[in-house]
Amino acid sequence: MDFNYNENQLMIADMIKTFGKNEITPNVREWDDNQIFPVEVFKKLGELGLMGVLVPTEYGGSGFSYTEYVTAIEQLSILDPSIGLSMAAHNSLCTGHILQFANEDQNKRWLPKLASAEWIGAWGLTEHNTGSDAGGMSTTAVKDGDYWVINGAKNFITHAISGNIAVVIVRTGEKGDTHGMTSFVIEKGTDGFSSGKKEDKLGMRASETAELVFDNCRVHKDNILGEVGDGFIQSMKVLDGGRISIAALGLGIAKGAYQTALQYSKERYQFGKPISHFQAIAFKLADMATTIEASELLLYNAVNLKNEGKKMTKEGSMAKYYSSEVAVKVATDAVQVLGGYGYTKDFPAERYYRDAKLCTIGEGTSEIQKIVISKQIIK
Repeated sequence: MDFNYNENQLMIADMIKTFGKNEITPNVREWDDNQIFPVEVFKKLGELGLMGVLVPTEYGGSGFSYTEYVTAIEQLSILDPSIGLSMAAHNSLCTGHILQFANEDQNKRWLPKLASAEWIGAWGLTEHNTGSDAGGMSTTAVKDGDYWVINGAKNFITHAISGNIAVVIVRTGEKGDTHGMTSFVIEKGTDGFSSGKKEDKLGMRASETAELVFDNCRVHKDNILGEVGDGFIQSMKVLDGGRISIAALGLGIAKGAYQTALQYSKERYQFGKPISHFQAIAFKLADMATTIEASELLLYNAVNLKNEGKKMTKEGSMAKYYSSEVAVKVATDAVQVLGGYGYTKDFPAERYYRDAKLCTIGEGTSEIQKIVISKQIIK
């Protein structure tokens, strides 16, 4: 594999750096402090083709591969991990689920609006009492003629308030039955479909997280993705790709934290020389750089398999698990390198520190990744 950026990746990286300088970096502090989800920024990212990276051109997307996709997430996450997270959730979860499992009529109906960011997408699997145990969900859909009536709630949902459309997986059979869940696409404005409490979070504060609530919500059968009972199996396949997204997010956070620490260590003088010349700091920087390189290798190994259409459940989980833990460790060390300044909001190190932790939780905790990896190894 060639790990150098190809022409498309270079173009995307340059475009994001220019865009970020004008549209993201000046606003990061305000968005974080006030937990603002900047919808207008995602509309502009849609104009740049970054909200439909994987969507074929016939549906208004960019038609790129996962190689370009993870580059976009990584570069956005260096600037602001919240923006990287929301861009990933829109692309790989909501849009990605439709792209993988919708029929042609459904693709034409929804993908152009998602790819342009005319519509922002949400994806709902998690519930209040079912995180890792998704099969135990309580939200149900009951058939009523050509419609299904949905009751229940989903929580920790990205874009639950601002999103215009959501893919939700609900129970249509017995609890715990992997073939007892079905995927529905629900548009904002549907009777009985609303948003609930917005979460006040430690990090990723510019990425909106809230409840989706269903109160006798009637959804037509034409809004089912695939077959009735396929929802859980579909969601596991969607999460395979989603783990690559979180690995790229973690890589971006780690690179951002490392760059902050490296620059500071060269500019901060103690005892007559830059602190980067002291072995205690130099060794931290060496560890950061090494683990970041390892994260990148694991990520692009999974990306290569994904692009080739090969099974990458183990490799995706490995990339997600390792990259997430590296993001936390590198961000922690970055705060330490900056010392007292690392503990203030005047430098970005503390924000990377807070944002990084989500990577070890979202789209399958680190513990769940170990389960997935070990099962693949044993099998």
